[in-house]
Amino acid sequence: MFKFKFALVALLVSTSILAFNTKKQSEEKKTSTIGALVNGQLTFTKEKVLGNILKGALENMHFVKKQINDDLSEDAFKLFIERMDYGKQFLLKSDIRDLSKYEESLDDELKTGNLVLAHKASDVLKGRIKIVEAHVTKTLAKPFDFSKKESFQTDAKKREFVRTVAQLKTRWSKMLKLDALSEYLDLRDERDGKNQKKDKKKNKKKKTAKAIKDKKEIKNLTDKQIEVKAREKVVKRYVKVFKRLREEKANDRLDKFYNAITRVYDPHTHYLIPEEKEDFDIDMSGKLEGIGALLREENSYIKVERIIPGSASWKGKELKAEDVILAVGQSEEDPVDVVDMSLRDAVKLIRGKKGTTVKLTVKRPDGTKKIIPIIRDEVIIEESYVKSSVIENKKLGVKVGYIVVPKFYRDFDDANGRNCSNDVRVGLEKLKKKNVQAVILDLRNNGGGALEDARLMSGLFIKKGPIVQVKAHTGAKEVLKDVDGKVYFKKPVIVLVNRFSASASEIVAAALQDYGRAIIVGSGEQTHGKGTVQAVVGLDRYAGPMGRAYAPLGALKITIQMFYRVNGGSTQFKGVTPDIKLPDPFAYMESGERSLDYAIPYGEIGKVDYKVWKESKYILKDIVKKSNKRVKKSKPFKQITDSVAWYKERRDNSDRSLNVKKMAQFRDEAFKKSEEFKNEKINKDIKISMFKKARDDVDKEAQTEFTERLQKDPVIDEVMHIFKDVLASKK
Repeated sequence: MFKFKFALVALLVSTSILAFNTKKQSEEKKTSTIGALVNGQLTFTKEKVLGNILKGALENMHFVKKQINDDLSEDAFKLFIERMDYGKQFLLKSDIRDLSKYEESLDDELKTGNLVLAHKASDVLKGRIKIVEAHVTKTLAKPFDFSKKESFQTDAKKREFVRTVAQLKTRWSKMLKLDALSEYLDLRDERDGKNQKKDKKKNKKKKTAKAIKDKKEIKNLTDKQIEVKAREKVVKRYVKVFKRLREEKANDRLDKFYNAITRVYDPHTHYLIPEEKEDFDIDMSGKLEGIGALLREENSYIKVERIIPGSASWKGKELKAEDVILAVGQSEEDPVDVVDMSLRDAVKLIRGKKGTTVKLTVKRPDGTKKIIPIIRDEVIIEESYVKSSVIENKKLGVKVGYIVVPKFYRDFDDANGRNCSNDVRVGLEKLKKKNVQAVILDLRNNGGGALEDARLMSGLFIKKGPIVQVKAHTGAKEVLKDVDGKVYFKKPVIVLVNRFSASASEIVAAALQDYGRAIIVGSGEQTHGKGTVQAVVGLDRYAGPMGRAYAPLGALKITIQMFYRVNGGSTQFKGVTPDIKLPDPFAYMESGERSLDYAIPYGEIGKVDYKVWKESKYILKDIVKKSNKRVKKSKPFKQITDSVAWYKERRDNSDRSLNVKKMAQFRDEAFKKSEEFKNEKINKDIKISMFKKARDDVDKEAQTEFTERLQKDPVIDEVMHIFKDVLASKK
């Protein structure tokens, strides 16, 4: 996903889309598109303002030329129903039939702001929720008989909407029975000490007195008592589920309706409600203003999962992991009770501007209560940022630099803010001082980010030249180039990718592959295959003076361009094919752009002139041949191949038994296989050297986890062998 804040402003001005009409018109005519005259007065509603802005943006700015009409409305209706009840757990076939009379009216409703379908559907859903909730309460009040031979289809795609309320209740009875059976077997295994994870490092969390007491109690429970306890746990879960469903907000209805329309354009065009826009900005910049505590929901409570090193909470040293937050107060204001509040709503109260004070009423694990004032500060989310280290295998005689890029981040609100391409450049400078022989650029699981950083990062490894071609929704083409004339690292480079490497990651991998500058090593046949560019449009500025009364309106993430490799081909659908393909542990999953509905198809344009890197001393086909030979003999890679075959069979068989013996057998096999496929062997030949010293125990634990992950990774081990072949080669 890419964000062009400044380029987008120029685009909007150049196409004169204030009300998103291309023809000149009077001010009265412009405003009438989002208002209606009643008794001589121009009236507005938030839905009318928002709908017309979205309609104009989609029709005028989107890369695919689609008009919002009856045909598009029919497609949007199907997506709307899917978003309302994906699991087919509430609506009946008759409900779908009744609502289908509006399937050609979504385009009209968007323009008028009279969202009849959204409100009718919400009313229908509320009625069904009420029926289901009563049935859930009644069902969970009685013991389950786990000796019957029954099953439940867990794959929603294989289920159909039921015809009657009786059939709906039967579906829910089976689903609840499966939930209770899973809890029952978990508790029974815990009591009997069966299928317990051997890795105790992951359970370092300090246990509360209640947790210790609960564990002792479980040891003395009978099977009947465990069944009761299992149902109690399921009851607690569904009390919370139905509370959320009953409290659906207006924004939730708008989100379902508007995004049913945007998704018909392509999977990456999305209306962001104001809260989502804030989350998006945090995700892109890797920072926010708040207290610096990672929180989680646990039953009715908000708990502190961990404290982020360097944050306001970390500096204050009072808030601790496992503290329960009971209330949140702003400076001198009365505190607001957050028990039973959603995590999102609680976080909104806790976040705030740097320098302001928030007061948290917390309950400690020992039962004591305390009010903790914290002065909010900027929180840096280190997990979002580039990390550099040195990997050495003395046995192979190979010492390389390792740079992992989690995402292509950039702070668009601060010209001097942090960005990933600069962080990679700094990492390369540090690695050169360590005299590494080569560099690994790890883009695995990197879903993309800022296009500018894809250009700049690619340019760090070549002297100059085109990096990527971009075609706009207008048909205009542009070639983005590296122009600084500098190569920041001249030695061999391997780029790591997998099926989750997308967008900006694919631009970098494709450019360095086309130039012959790097060897692309990937798990599987190709990367994700996302070759489109999005911009994020803040909608408030286009509402006009009257419409701004409804701010904030949120934002629209919209596909405005497609990018192409310097050789002319797009990465859309096809992604980047690795030079060296390794076994893919996620090959059993359906993923990638081609698996998404309404994805924009593959395309090509003319290639541009570029100079292939001539300083490589190796012949690629020889390196590939040697790697393939090693991989065939590798136990860890054979383990991956075996696991994929097993998971594929498991995925296809999505019908789950509700019989305790069969389910216990099913779970035992799953546990046995997961232990068998787990790669816990640390390669002691691989040594990792970090640049930063750990600031505290949390930091130290994170670094240990980072180091062990690399030492256990068969891909890293194979890359070290590939580098040995590369360094020993002479073309």
